[in-house]
Amino acid sequence: MNFATNKTDIQEFTGPRLRAWLAVRGFRSFHADQVLRWVYRRQCDDFAVMTDLSKPLRGLLADHFCIRRLTVDRVATATDGTRKFLFGLADGQQVETVLIPERGHHTLCISTQVGCAQGCRFCMTARGGLVRNLTCGEIIAQVRDVAALAAAEGLKLTNVVLMGMGEPLANYRAVVDALSVITDADCGAGFSARRVTLSTVGLVPHLADLAADTRVNLAVSLNAADDETRSALMPVNRRYPLETLMAACRAYPLAPRRRITFEYILIAGVNDRPGDARRLVALLHGIRAKVNLIPFNEHPGCDFRRPAQAVVDAFQRQLLDAGQTAVVRYSKGADIAAACGQLRGGAAPGRLHDCRRDIVSQT
Repeated sequence: MNFATNKTDIQEFTGPRLRAWLAVRGFRSFHADQVLRWVYRRQCDDFAVMTDLSKPLRGLLADHFCIRRLTVDRVATATDGTRKFLFGLADGQQVETVLIPERGHHTLCISTQVGCAQGCRFCMTARGGLVRNLTCGEIIAQVRDVAALAAAEGLKLTNVVLMGMGEPLANYRAVVDALSVITDADCGAGFSARRVTLSTVGLVPHLADLAADTRVNLAVSLNAADDETRSALMPVNRRYPLETLMAACRAYPLAPRRRITFEYILIAGVNDRPGDARRLVALLHGIRAKVNLIPFNEHPGCDFRRPAQAVVDAFQRQLLDAGQTAVVRYSKGADIAAACGQLRGGAAPGRLHDCRRDIVSQT
């Protein structure tokens, strides 16, 4: 794909936007649906081969749009089968995307920003600060490109999590537009909203908007149950302290059988003591919640340490005994720096190869 083109990547257009663009030029809405099915369902990269479109429409599209693939600069493969893609963007920036093998399916962890401005002390992405937001098309392309690879390999890719580089709610409009395409069952990528999860540090003003604009699952990165500890770990807590965040979570409308997931990274001696567990139970009282306990993934340059397994087990047991749903999530891909909190937009040790051909040649 020639990134030097001045044409707009059609992945930047949601369904409604493309329908409106074509309507002004005399085409009907079903023509937009046809185009988008070619792009997302058939993984087509060339308007000329969209044979159920008229020649004038194909020419119009080719004159104004391109269908862009991300450059795959590196891929690292972990011993557990997790793959981390280092994607190159049109301006030379890079982001990381992780394909995670699960029992019977695969989950894709995507990024929403180059870097991150939130400054969480336990996260490698935060060290470089924020470079820029990803566009709607760049967010979608991570899903589309890896979906092509997964299909070529016969992998069952069913879940998408927005837990990679960046804070999704700080790039709100692009993220919501991308989600509309990713979860479009007719003309988009076709992922069920019930299998897509957005994780946020808790940018409270956008939580109500999110509930109105999309049906995906919400996960909140909590990591402490008192303001002093959380503010020390996550600067965002100084703007939106726990009382404010919990009020927004209690007001968040949930469909039947849905819960808010609260992610709690267990850090030795910081937030893993019995008193922390008691405060967490009290904090979540009255909220339909599930707690994902994540033992800290150690990385160079960070003084935090992972708790002993006995401490992790005791913390979980204390939550369960109090009636709180709590699951220990052991991150995959740690040996290639692909685990929770380890993404940084650079290659990591592992079995590396250029797999751009793997993706593009299958489409």
